[in-house]
Amino acid sequence: MSPKELTYIEDALSHEKFLKTQCQEAIKNLQSEELKAQAQQMEQRHQQIFDSFYNLI
Repeated sequence: MSPKELTYIEDALSHEKFLKTQCQEAIKNLQSEELKAQAQQMEQRHQQIFDSFYNLI
């Protein structure tokens, strides 16, 4: 893997971690159970994407 490709993966990991954190914050602050469930699904999806990128390195 080239250094440039590694940099792209590191950026993607950082973005996915940030998005997962944002979902976690939303879950804490949302009142609607329906919206919380949606945010939890998004959080899980971002974790899956993070794991996929992580497995590339």
